[in-house]
Amino acid sequence: MSMKRRAFIAGLGAAAANLPLAARAQPSVKTVIGYLGSGLPSDQVNLVAATREGLKQAGYVEGQNLAIEYRWAEGNYDRLPALATELVRRPVALIIAAGGSDPGRAAKQATSTIPIVFVSAADPIKAGLVASLNRPEANVTGISMIGSALEAKRLELLHEMLPHAATIGVLINPKYPAAKAQAQEVTEAIARLGVKMVVLDASTEPEIETAFAAFAQQQVGAVLICNDPFFGSTRELLAAQAIRHKLPAISFRREFVQTGGLVSYGPNLEEGYRATGVYAGRILAGAKPADLPVTQPTKFEMVVNLKTAKAIGLVISESFLLRADEVIE
Repeated sequence: MSMKRRAFIAGLGAAAANLPLAARAQPSVKTVIGYLGSGLPSDQVNLVAATREGLKQAGYVEGQNLAIEYRWAEGNYDRLPALATELVRRPVALIIAAGGSDPGRAAKQATSTIPIVFVSAADPIKAGLVASLNRPEANVTGISMIGSALEAKRLELLHEMLPHAATIGVLINPKYPAAKAQAQEVTEAIARLGVKMVVLDASTEPEIETAFAAFAQQQVGAVLICNDPFFGSTRELLAAQAIRHKLPAISFRREFVQTGGLVSYGPNLEEGYRATGVYAGRILAGAKPADLPVTQPTKFEMVVNLKTAKAIGLVISESFLLRADEVIE
C-alpha cells in the first residue's frame, strides 16, 4: 500500500486486516448488498472498482461471497427515492450510497434499519446525513470527501495561475444539493481575491455549451467548474468547451484533466471509494455504523495538463507547476 493510500484510509485497512478469521471466511451463502449511485455506470467504472477493492480488503469478494445489486439514477436525482425503496424491498444487507448526498438521503428515508455507507463531497452534517462526524446516527456512516467545500481553494489556485484575470466565471449546477452553499463560498472567496465574477447555471449538456459561449462573450479570464456529480460525468464535454473557447478551467476530478481539462484540485476519489468499501465490509462483518466515525481525506492533489495549456495558448509558471502532484505533458 502506498503512503498516499495509507494517509487517506487512516487505519481503515489495518482495522479490516485485524478482523477475526471467522468474519473474513467466505460463507457458502452470498451476502447481497445494494449500490445506489446518482451518476452513470459508465462514468463510475474506476470508482466502483475501487469500492470493490475495499470490500475485498475486508474479506468480501463480488461473485464469491458477495453479490451487489446496482441501481443508477443516471443524473436524474428524483429517481433515487424509488431506487432506494427497491433495494430495501429486495432486501439487501447494506446500501452503499454514492455520488453526492442525495443517494444517502434517499436511502436514509427508505430505511432506518439497513446499514448505509455514503460517499459524498457535500458536508454530511449540513446535508442531513449524520448529526455528528465522530458519532454518526444509528444506521448511517460513510466517507466525506469534502470536495464541495474546496471551491474557495480552487479559486485561489486559478487566481495564482492567472493573476491578471480580472473576471472569473463560475459554473454551478442549481440542482446539486450544495449549490447554495457553493455560491456563498464562491462569493466570499471572490471578494477576498478582489476580482469580479460571472456565475452561470447549467444542469444539462446544452446549458453547459450555452454557458461557455457566454463566458467567452463576457471575456472571463478563467472558469471554476463547481463540484457536482453531473459535472463529473460530463467532464469530456466541459474540457472540450473550455478548449474550444480557450478558457482556462479548473474542476474537482482528476479525470477532468485526464480527458483534456486544464487543472483539477481535490481529494483522490478512488481512495475515498476504496475506504467506503472497507467500511461496508467492516459492517458486514459485524461492526455497527454508529461506532464507525465519518472519515475525511487527509490529502488533496492538484493535476495539470500542459498539453491543454499549450492548446489554449497559456503559459504556466514553473513555480505553479512545481506544486502540482501530477503534470500531464
